[in-house]
Amino acid sequence: MKPILGFLLGAWLAGSHAYAGTLSVTVDAGKTGAPISPYIYGQFIEHLGRCIYGGIWAEMLEDRKFYFPITARYAPYRSLQNTAYPVVGASPWQIVGETAGVTMVKEDAFVGDHSPRIAGGSGVRQRDLGLVAGKAYEGYVWAKGLERRAEVEVALVWGPAPTDRASQRLSFPSGRFTKESFRFTPAAGGETQGTLEIRVLKGDILLGPPSLMPADHVRGMRPDTLALLKQLGGTVYRWPGGNFVSGYDWRDGIGDRDRRPPRKNPAWTGVEHNDFGTDEFIAFCREIQTEPMIAVNTGFGDAYSAAQWVEYCNSATSSVAGGWRARNGSRKPYGVKYWCVGNEMFGPWQLGFMQMQHYTLKNNQVVDAMRKADPSVVLTAVGDLETINKNHDPDQVKSGKTCSRIMLEECADHMDLLSEHFYQGRLPWTQGGARDLQAHVRLLADSVRKKAEGHRVLQASLPNLKGRIIPIAMDEWNYWHREYVYGELGCSYDLADGLGVAAGLHEFFRQSDIIHMAHYAQTVNVIGAIKTTRTAAEMETTGLVLQMYRAHYGEIPLVLDQDFAPCDVVAAFTKDRSAITLGVVNPTRDEVTITPAFLGAVRVGAQAKRWWVGGRDPAEHNAPGRARVIDIQESAVSLFPEGLRVPPLGCAVFRIPIQ
Repeated sequence: MKPILGFLLGAWLAGSHAYAGTLSVTVDAGKTGAPISPYIYGQFIEHLGRCIYGGIWAEMLEDRKFYFPITARYAPYRSLQNTAYPVVGASPWQIVGETAGVTMVKEDAFVGDHSPRIAGGSGVRQRDLGLVAGKAYEGYVWAKGLERRAEVEVALVWGPAPTDRASQRLSFPSGRFTKESFRFTPAAGGETQGTLEIRVLKGDILLGPPSLMPADHVRGMRPDTLALLKQLGGTVYRWPGGNFVSGYDWRDGIGDRDRRPPRKNPAWTGVEHNDFGTDEFIAFCREIQTEPMIAVNTGFGDAYSAAQWVEYCNSATSSVAGGWRARNGSRKPYGVKYWCVGNEMFGPWQLGFMQMQHYTLKNNQVVDAMRKADPSVVLTAVGDLETINKNHDPDQVKSGKTCSRIMLEECADHMDLLSEHFYQGRLPWTQGGARDLQAHVRLLADSVRKKAEGHRVLQASLPNLKGRIIPIAMDEWNYWHREYVYGELGCSYDLADGLGVAAGLHEFFRQSDIIHMAHYAQTVNVIGAIKTTRTAAEMETTGLVLQMYRAHYGEIPLVLDQDFAPCDVVAAFTKDRSAITLGVVNPTRDEVTITPAFLGAVRVGAQAKRWWVGGRDPAEHNAPGRARVIDIQESAVSLFPEGLRVPPLGCAVFRIPIQ
C-alpha cells in the first residue's frame, strides 16, 4: 500500500494542445494553503428578467397590480417574444366583453396609481399561463362592489372547447375591498395554454390584485426551483442587486404583499411587483439553508435608509424598523450579518453614479450609519481593479487610479471586504477546434487569477493599509454570452461552460488567501445555473459543476507547483483530514489518467470515489422539461494499479480516504 498526498496548483500556462495519457503528480504534505472559505460557493439573485418572478417566485400572473393601464389594444410583449419568457411592456390583461366596460380609475385605487373599474357584463382575462394537467392551482381576487353587492365569475380555461374550463362564483359587498379565494384543477395543460378570466355577472366592481399560484407553492416559492436550489448548495445569497438596487426602496417590499406598490423596474425592463421583499428573501434563505447577504442602495439611496434597513433586519422590536418587522410577522431579529454597500458605483450605467471623490464620502457616511445600527455587520465595499472613473478628480484620472485603489485609499477603515466583478464572453470554437475550446475553458480561471494577483500588488503598495490585506468578495462572476432564450439575459450554458466554471473554482481555491467570498451570477434564468419554463425547472451544466464541488471537494488546499496544461488539477484535505479530494478538469477529447507520486507519509486505501460531469460534445446542455443530457455520475474507482481516470470533456472530483 502506497501513501498519497494531495496538491493544489496546476497552473494554466501557454499550451492548448490535445493531451492523451498520464499526468504524474508530485506532492509535498507540508504545503498547505489558506483554508478555502465556504463563502466561495455563494450565489447572486437580482430583480432582473425571470430570476425572481417566473423563476423563484410562484406567482403566475403578470402585472397583477395593474401598473400598466388595461386598454383596448392588447399587445403586452415588446421584446424576446420567441423565448420562454417574453418581456412585458404593456398590460398583459385583455378586456372581455364591451371595451367601454373596463376603465382605469385613480379614486380609491387598491394599490398603485389606479385600479380597473369593471361594469357588469364585462371582464378581463390573462392568457399564456402554464398549466399541468391534474395539478391544483389556487388563488384569490380582491374587489369591492360599487353601489351594491357584485357577483363575479372566476374561470380557469385550458382549451377551446366549452368543457375545457372550471369556474367559481364569488360575491363582493359594496363599500370595502374584500378577498375571496378559488381553487381549480385543469384536465389538460401546456406551457402557454392557460387563461384566467374574471367576469362581472352582476353589479360593477373596483378590482384589486388577483393572484394565481400552483397549490403546492412553498410560502409563495416554486417547489421545483427550490428543490434544485437545495441541491445546488449555495452557502450565501446576495440580493436584491446588482444594478437594480441603486433605484430600489426597500420599504416598498415590506408589509401586506397585496398593498405593496408596483414600480417600473429601475434598472431593467418590466414591472417590479414588490411581492418578493426582505421578509420573503429571509424566508427563501431559511428554506434552502443559506446565509443572507443584502446590498443597500448607495445610488439614489441615502445613509438613513441603509441604516434603517439594517435596523429592520437586526434590531429589537423597540426600534422603529424593528417594530415594523414585528408587525410584519417576525418579532425575532433576522440577524443579517453580511451586507454590500452599493453596487458598481464606479460605472456610468449605475443609477446615482457620481465622481469618486464624492462617492467615497457617501460610502463612509453610509457605513457609519449602518455600523451605528449594528456594529457587528460585515460590510463589502464596491471596487473594480480595472475601471478608472473618468468623472473623478482630474489629477486622479491623470494618475490612472482605479476604483479599487481609490476606495482602498479613502475608505479602507470603512470596509471589511472589497467587491470585484467579472464576466467573460464565449470564444468561437467548432466541434473539432480543441485549441479554441481549451481557451474558452481558461477564461474564468484567468480572470480570477488576474484579480487576485492585481490586488496583492496593489494592496502591498498602499502605505495607508500598513500591511493589512482586505479580502476580496468576487460577488459577480460568470460567463455571459449567447442569445437569450429564457427571458431577459436568459442565455443557456453548455458543457464547455461547465468545464470553465470548474476551472474557475480551481483558481478560487488557489487564491484562498485573498478571495474570501464569491457569488456565481446569477442563479435562476438570468445568466443562471438553473433554468425554468412556466411549468418545469432544470439544472444547467454550470449548476451541476457547482453542486458537485460544493458537496464533495475539500477545504484545506494542498499546493503543487506543476503545470498540467491543458488539463487542470487541484487538491485539498477534507476539513477533518479524513480524506484527500482531487479536482480535475479535462477539456480534451482523450481520457486522462492521474498517477500520484508523493513526499511524506499519508496512508490511503486502494478504493476511492469519483464524481464526474462530462459528455461527448462540448455543446451538449440541459433544458427544462426534457430528459437530462448532462448529469453528475458517481462511481467507485481503484487507485492502484489503474490510477484515477478522467474521461474526455469532463471534470471530476475524487475523494480518497486516509487510513
